[in-house]
Amino acid sequence: MRTAKSAPEGPPAAPSGARAARKRQAILEAAHRVFLREGFGAGVDLLAAEAGVSKVTLYNHFGSKENLFKEVIGRTLDEALGASESLITDRLAESDDVRSDLLAACRSWVAGLATPEVLALRDVIAGERRRFPALGEVWQQRGPVRQHAALARALGRLDERGLLRIPDMELAVLQLSGLVLSPHLVYGSYGADMSASLADRLVEGGVDMFLARYGTGAAVPGN
Repeated sequence: MRTAKSAPEGPPAAPSGARAARKRQAILEAAHRVFLREGFGAGVDLLAAEAGVSKVTLYNHFGSKENLFKEVIGRTLDEALGASESLITDRLAESDDVRSDLLAACRSWVAGLATPEVLALRDVIAGERRRFPALGEVWQQRGPVRQHAALARALGRLDERGLLRIPDMELAVLQLSGLVLSPHLVYGSYGADMSASLADRLVEGGVDMFLARYGTGAAVPGN
């Protein structure tokens, strides 16, 4: 009697090689445009046509429309947060001028997330949060959770070095985010334009308020 072969576990491996990489890139770029334009309700036929590939190719690479959207979210946030995360990790933790380096990190943080395209993608995800909560979870993990963890590590190091005094790190990171980033998200969600001058004053004022609460005299040279 023959023994039936068991089905392989998990989805098949995505196509590999240079040609497959180009197709994958084309699908991601097209999906980003279509999801911003049409929302998550965009059909797979439209996504494939926009990318210039077949539906079979799209499914071979991503398995489902939801997986494709998750990949778009992750890639968007990687690009939006990469520069600020580097500043936080490479400069802020070992800073000798906390105000200057925190300002640079926060300006980069806001510049990455407060663009019209990133805000539009955030709005699409918010609109689908009830039907597809996994999309919001990807945004949360690849965005706020990731950035807040990097900040907590850097600020914790500054606390160890005596440049800050932070008794509740979770609260402090949320307060910093609320001071420098949240106003931009609120403005952007309603389509309101914020002047470059106001945007920078918000960041600078937010950092100064944060340091007034948690800084020590050693946080800013000359103090």
